[in-house]
Amino acid sequence: MAYDYTMCRRFVSPDHVSIEEDFDLVRSAWEFPARFNVAPGQAIPVIRVIEGQPDPVLLTWGFGEHDTANLPVEALRSGADAHGLLAQGLRCVMPALGFYAWRVSGGTRTPYYIHPEDQDVFGFAGFWERESCTIITLPASAMMAQIDNIEARMPAILSREMREVWLYGSTANAAAALAAYTDERLIAYQVGSRVDSLDSDDEALIEPVETNVD
Repeated sequence: MAYDYTMCRRFVSPDHVSIEEDFDLVRSAWEFPARFNVAPGQAIPVIRVIEGQPDPVLLTWGFGEHDTANLPVEALRSGADAHGLLAQGLRCVMPALGFYAWRVSGGTRTPYYIHPEDQDVFGFAGFWERESCTIITLPASAMMAQIDNIEARMPAILSREMREVWLYGSTANAAAALAAYTDERLIAYQVGSRVDSLDSDDEALIEPVETNVD
């Protein structure tokens, strides 16, 4: 049993059919179900570009050690290695249905499930390198800062119109695609504590928990 509450290190991944339909892909060599508790170190579906064409592939989430599952957007402005990834075009999109974040209060960690209300299947902006990949994180929006109230981060969610910009656009245009998704387009609710364990992986994990409201 393992626990991992760090942003953004847990998400829900679509099945191969949903990805192919939503991203307009043709891919006969991969087949996998939806997964509801994806963590660093696992293989995840990724869309990258090879010789100007989309290349769907399974890559390991995390560069080297698992603590590189995320790359802060601030590193793109100051880190030579990260800037090189952006300029060299080693960009990718990780298809997702939603992601988890934990709110800490009085020593208790409460999990939440977050997903865009305007995209059933969406994509995280990230980079790939050899056989691995990493997700870019941004400073949290107001709503996300209330949920992820320790790190105050959120993953870089691409709007539908920015998917191709991120994959194919110039360095400047790709950087402009890294904007926080607005709170008005995000849905967040509390889920049960079963998601805390990586042994759990089923659709019931994203069912909302009823909370008492006075």
